[in-house]
Amino acid sequence: MPLVRENIVNMAGYVPGEQPSDISVIKLNTNENPYPPSPRVLDAVQHITAEQLRRYPSPDAKAFRDAAARAHGISPDMILCTNGGDELLSLVFRACVGDGDNVAFLDPSYSLYPVLAALQDARKTILPYHIIGTHWEFPPDIFKLDAKLLLIVNPNAPSGTLADLPTLSRVIQAFPGVVLIDEAYVDFAPTSALALIPQHANVIILRSMSKGYGLAGMRFGYGIAQASLLAQLHKVRDSYPCDAVAIAAATAAITDQTYAAGTWDKIKNQRTQMSVALRSMGFTLPDSFSNFVLATVPAGMAAADVYQRLKNANILVRYFNLPGLTDKLRITIGTAEQNAALLATLKTLIAAP
Repeated sequence: MPLVRENIVNMAGYVPGEQPSDISVIKLNTNENPYPPSPRVLDAVQHITAEQLRRYPSPDAKAFRDAAARAHGISPDMILCTNGGDELLSLVFRACVGDGDNVAFLDPSYSLYPVLAALQDARKTILPYHIIGTHWEFPPDIFKLDAKLLLIVNPNAPSGTLADLPTLSRVIQAFPGVVLIDEAYVDFAPTSALALIPQHANVIILRSMSKGYGLAGMRFGYGIAQASLLAQLHKVRDSYPCDAVAIAAATAAITDQTYAAGTWDKIKNQRTQMSVALRSMGFTLPDSFSNFVLATVPAGMAAADVYQRLKNANILVRYFNLPGLTDKLRITIGTAEQNAALLATLKTLIAAP
């Protein structure tokens, strides 16, 4: 008797971005916020008591749900807290997708999606983006799918492109199953699909505290949907998915919208400057609405080589050895100083033989 299910043996696992132990490395490869979280976060963590650690945490992270509901102008029962956005994805797969069911997602997109589909032994419908120059758009097939689950990253990763709300609404109306809109990067975008929730009972929005709020080390995410749909996800989640420290930190972060918005503005301004500078050096890239850019290297250069030479200079960016991405680098927007170091190094590389 095999010890592990055959589909697990045959699948490839998710490969996260490199996490160097050397803090002197300029780390622009995993889309972390380059700025620290709100001072309220450190204050909240420092005031965690021994009694809070002795007891189990709030099973539904009530303090955060109440704070997030006020921030978004919705009811707390429309929010489900999870141990990072990835756990929400796992819950949705667990609740909505069985053996042999069909799961649809766009490509290129978040590379965890095919892994989760393989875990469920589900069938995959992969929808390649229509890419014309630097313009990315949904393929027509997205409006005529037959699947249990459709996953859309918006703004998309790794491109940073943004689908408009009318298009998303048309997709949702045409789709028979659950549509999960992954808004991990929405804090850097001008629009959100949040307004679509009251109109559509089959929509779940994923939010993360890792990117916009500088809490990647805490692992805290949440879903937004109509309460009736979230009630079903509650049945398949862990008993206490979010620990007391993470709940306190995330609650403090989301209550300080002024601080968070200030970091978003800095990142968006640096994103504009980065895009202009890269284009002036011969890189091509779509307009990004996220905290990164996807840059196609100039003709005559190899993206894998540029990635390695940057790494040799203690600068990490993300290279994907995947179809359609082998000539591109995904570059997280860092601080002004980090971005300047990257651009100066790229200029040197381009000038070198």
